[in-house]
Amino acid sequence: MKHPRITGLLALPLLMAGAVLAQPGQLLGPPQATRTMQDSNLKPALPGALLGVGIDQKLDQQVPLDLKFKDEAGREVPLSTYFTKGKPVILALVYYRCPMLCTQILNGLAGSLKAVTLDPGKDFEVVAVSFDPKDTPETAAAKKQMYLKRYARPNSANGWHLLTGDEANIKALTDTVGYHYKYDQATDQFAHASGIMVLTPEGKLSRYFYGVEYQPRDVRLGLVEASKNKIGSPVDQILLFCYHYDPVTGKYGAVVMNLVRFAGASFTLVCGVFLFIFLRRDVRNDRRSVSFTDRRVG
Repeated sequence: MKHPRITGLLALPLLMAGAVLAQPGQLLGPPQATRTMQDSNLKPALPGALLGVGIDQKLDQQVPLDLKFKDEAGREVPLSTYFTKGKPVILALVYYRCPMLCTQILNGLAGSLKAVTLDPGKDFEVVAVSFDPKDTPETAAAKKQMYLKRYARPNSANGWHLLTGDEANIKALTDTVGYHYKYDQATDQFAHASGIMVLTPEGKLSRYFYGVEYQPRDVRLGLVEASKNKIGSPVDQILLFCYHYDPVTGKYGAVVMNLVRFAGASFTLVCGVFLFIFLRRDVRNDRRSVSFTDRRVG
């Protein structure tokens, strides 16, 4: 016979898991964005608005260093400005008005670099380029201060560069590095994937890192190899998508909701395991107590 307390309490994690994993369509924004497609290779389905969004690995591709952008002070500078003295470059394509994922990309980069002994400005350069033509040098300057505060390493401001530019230069850069995104006019936001790239001192793509968390050891190795003009191997793509945030409903679309669901399900599973162990121990104690009482009565 099942213990009634076990039956009741173990049902709770299952109900929680169902709530976490159910009704994904409610989190994808407009109805037309919830339609998904699958290819013949049975890859995971994506909302229609994310089709064509992603990051292709174009290793050994030369980035055009004559492309011009504006730095945080509003000065127009060519990309070649940051490819000097044999230093590799970490390139992050983001947009500074992004309500979610872009902040996590740069936060993750700053957190990773804190554990790396190499110093930006001395051993390598960090170059973030906004793919939103509406972003301004003022916005970039404010963001830079925020990430420098998070990085918290003295005398590193000259190694971090947050750039803005016009649509022509942005497109030339994103096309070259294989970065594909979409603009959603209804929300004035972008659907995009997350990742960073490491380039050689000559401006060739050496490595890609996907997601928003980057292992310090891997980043350091990527920088060291790129400094020697070595080109890495293709890596598995584990993409996080940013699409899109509706300030009216307060919901994210395909953004990081899959991660939220996974975290919720994992938490539920862990809780269920601990609950099972606790209740099993509780039942044993109850049985021992009943057995002891029966012996005394007998």
